[in-house]
Amino acid sequence: MDKLLSSLPRTIHASLALAVIVFFGLFYQNDGFSFDRLFWSWLTRFFHVLVSIMWIGLLWYFNFVQIPNMGKIPDEQKPAIGKVIAPAALFYFRWAAALTILSGLILAWLNGYLHDAMTLSIGSGVPKHTAIGIGMWLGVIMAFNVWFVIWPNQKRALGIVECEPELKAKSARTAMLFSRTNTLLSLPMLLSMVAAQNLY
Repeated sequence: MDKLLSSLPRTIHASLALAVIVFFGLFYQNDGFSFDRLFWSWLTRFFHVLVSIMWIGLLWYFNFVQIPNMGKIPDEQKPAIGKVIAPAALFYFRWAAALTILSGLILAWLNGYLHDAMTLSIGSGVPKHTAIGIGMWLGVIMAFNVWFVIWPNQKRALGIVECEPELKAKSARTAMLFSRTNTLLSLPMLLSMVAAQNLY
């Protein structure tokens, strides 16, 4: 067990194997399954939830852990965060954001409500589609912030892209403010997504 848990790839592979076993166990009791639209919708939803947990989890890590505690870290230790931890976290952060949006759009298309949700159900008046649409638009805005505001500014702030010290400081503040904007939008986004499951 120690060998398994000491390696992240082995741990993830074992977790995936357990998930597959649980999946087959659940569907075996339900007379099997078919590779139909329902199956692909379910699989896409699973992937969507998985990457969105990583995205929002990292967003909250930055805002609840890293940003508030950077001032408490001695100057000689800060390069470890800026050169190692933050770039790795930002890699997963931005790709999880992109995959969350992509899988969400595919899921909405598979379930037949993509257009209705993206237009906030104006004209058809389906509350469920309005709620999921609000969540989708908030997610799109947040992902836009990640890729086109936070990441370019973080590259300057972390020294991945060379720039003047004044621009570096300004970029760090801009990245922080847009990260806080995404934190502000995260609860309404999650609420809309969850509420949609209980509306008709």
